Amino acid sequence: MRGEWRRSKRTWAKIKPEVLRLRQDPTRAEAVSWEYLRADRFGGAKFRRQHPIGHFIVDFCCPASRLVVELDGPVHDHQREEDRARQDFLESRGYRVLRLRNEEVLPSIDAALDRIRASLAAD
Repeated sequence: MRGEWRRSKRTWAKIKPEVLRLRQDPTRAEAVSWEYLRADRFGGAKFRRQHPIGHFIVDFCCPASRLVVELDGPVHDHQREEDRARQDFLESRGYRVLRLRNEEVLPSIDAALDRIRASLAAD
């Protein structure tokens, strides 16, 4: 793991501005979700937002459970191949990926949180 961190320092330097921009300008679904996932509010599971893994930036990550939560908006309807490659990369690193549509999060955050809980329990 230590070697992986050393290799990623160069990548971090390249993507840090984008990480900071995404943290400052979240989508509505990300902002609502973060209110429930931040600061150990979610049953003790520690999540990070806009977390870099390799050269990708994931919406939310629980490193202890190796769970990535991605919130997909309309743009993802047109980038299925890119999303598949991203998911394959994350899975090759040992992460499980849970994809939620923004439409699942915004009308009823409770249903989205239940899916995240179930994914954590499957750990």
